[in-house]
Amino acid sequence: MNNVKRIALTAVLLIFAAAALLPLDMYIQKPGGAYELAPLVEVKGGDPDDEGSLSLMTIALSKATPLTYAVSSLMDSRKIMKAGQVRRDGETEEEYNLRQMQLMEDSQINAIFVAYNRAGKPVTLETEGVLVMDVVEGSAADGILEAGDLITGIGEQPVDSAEAFADTVASLPEGDTVNLKVVRDEEEISKEISPGIIPGAGGRKGLGVSYAAKRMIETDPEVEIETEEIGGPSAGLMFTLEIMNQLLDEDLTRGYRVAGTGEINEDGTVGRIGGIDFKVMAADREGIEIFFAPDDEITAEMKKSIPGIRSNYEIAADTAEKIGTDMKIVPVKTIDDALDYLEELDTDPD
Repeated sequence: MNNVKRIALTAVLLIFAAAALLPLDMYIQKPGGAYELAPLVEVKGGDPDDEGSLSLMTIALSKATPLTYAVSSLMDSRKIMKAGQVRRDGETEEEYNLRQMQLMEDSQINAIFVAYNRAGKPVTLETEGVLVMDVVEGSAADGILEAGDLITGIGEQPVDSAEAFADTVASLPEGDTVNLKVVRDEEEISKEISPGIIPGAGGRKGLGVSYAAKRMIETDPEVEIETEEIGGPSAGLMFTLEIMNQLLDEDLTRGYRVAGTGEINEDGTVGRIGGIDFKVMAADREGIEIFFAPDDEITAEMKKSIPGIRSNYEIAADTAEKIGTDMKIVPVKTIDDALDYLEELDTDPD
């Protein structure tokens, strides 16, 4: 091979490698999988004998490359998303992952709380502090606090709710210094900080951090949930059903393969989530028979700000019709809607 051919081949290989490997500031979303919850959730002394199954659904999200971007643009089962549709403004990958893990933890805590309340079992819920999710560059907290810090006290007051923390910060005079009790990397430390104007916040003053309540839940019997690789809030509904299924003697599944999605709130209402069309596709591929979808209300304000917005249930039902699945799509507004539907099922799906 002469030098010209060798150079040309090398150039082609480099171009192909760049197309295949060079990350773009965009993401590809596609159907994920169904994960049976029985191996992931363990209620001590719970009832493990069920004929059917309850599964959470996932979507797959990956950074785009020029090659995957080109291929995905030709596929209905792929969605190309700008970075701003996935991460918040200024949010790093590390901060995004931290936020997703915190959303998953909140989802699990809400699910446990609702399930134990519905089953009439002892459960207590307390707030340990607020977890710093990200720090605004140039704000009072920049260089003092870090994403992942747990703030347990402000001045002489313990942080027993996110709302109380926000009220305390808002009441501090600008320029005053306050002491924060912080847990960082399992070590308790103190940080002095003076609230100031938050860059890009329209003149609002504060510390310049976003945060979420860090809660602790105690139950009897004990329950453990293992989902190390999964983030986000959307498994809350299915966690609740699986925990109840193990707490109660009856088999909620009635022998069916049941899946679904939806955030669960402390009051048992089911919240809207993203990517439900891909979850329906994945559920059909995995042989799911019944799929619970949030029947969220679309207000006039939402329609005005997001033209064409539809409820999760509408999207799920349309997707099911489009792919020609026999899977039953069931709308739910609350955990009780799901429980009522399961209660009315025949016990023998065959």
